[in-house]
Amino acid sequence: MNVIVSNKYKDLLNSLDFEISKNINGEFTADEIIESFSNFFFNRMFLDITAIKDYKNLENIQKLSINLDMSRVILFLDDDLECSSPEFLSKIISLGIYNFTRNKEGIIYLYNHPNIYRDVAHLHKINSFPQVNNNMGTVNSLNQKGSTQAKILGVKNLTSHAGATTFVNSLLKVLSQYYYTVAIEVNKRDFLFLKEENTFSTTSVDLRNTIASKSDADIILLDLNDVDESICTDVLYLIEPSTIKLNKLILLDRNIFNKMMRKKIILNQSLLGNSDVSEFERESGVKVFYNIPPINDKIDNSSVFLPILGKLGYIQRVD
Repeated sequence: MNVIVSNKYKDLLNSLDFEISKNINGEFTADEIIESFSNFFFNRMFLDITAIKDYKNLENIQKLSINLDMSRVILFLDDDLECSSPEFLSKIISLGIYNFTRNKEGIIYLYNHPNIYRDVAHLHKINSFPQVNNNMGTVNSLNQKGSTQAKILGVKNLTSHAGATTFVNSLLKVLSQYYYTVAIEVNKRDFLFLKEENTFSTTSVDLRNTIASKSDADIILLDLNDVDESICTDVLYLIEPSTIKLNKLILLDRNIFNKMMRKKIILNQSLLGNSDVSEFERESGVKVFYNIPPINDKIDNSSVFLPILGKLGYIQRVD
């Protein structure tokens, strides 16, 4: 079933020949839209950008991209100059939003042929990303010891061997283009085989001291393994969605997906398409933050990881 959130373009969206299960009209805050639809299953959302209160402040669109599956959202853009600008389009692409249009024909096409990053990459101006950290914010998790002001992004395997080490290394390569970034693995020494700069191995006992020693970093990436994630600003949980791995995960903890509600779930090394991801969400009851295919870690994978970092707010500054 499909849903409509409309304002200025109410008549156009209501003329669509699709089955609609929920239709709201007006101007809503990002939080109001999230509250209405974060736990509401829909096949597609037709979202009139003018229905998002203060939509030109991209922080509001960023909120939606974090809390809703934007692969199911078709964003109908306003016809003003700002929404038409290459800069605006590049910014929403950085937030993982690939399905946008300004006409009814575009909606119908995207409904049947949703875009992936490759389809909009030509509109994405990577070089326009800021290389300053004024908007990065700070982290207070270690402020009792005054040890660091870096953002700490943790990555943790939920299924066994879900690829956290390679994932962290890929994030490191991309983030290092914009910020001073270091990566730390805990209770393992796999980074030795990657031979990358600014990668460090430590133990859970020495973790806080290791973080404190990197106090000049803007971002610290943690390959958490079995360490408590409370030390982190944010955590990404990796699942390799093969039948064997999922069955093993549930066998170990039947309530695992209940515990993961509202967590940032990454399907990693995934061969699932959009419909498969939707089925996974229905069966597990969790929202997928991002779906990542198998990658070749010997090449530049910026096109895969920039949208994730955009959704998290690490790359694209929104003024």
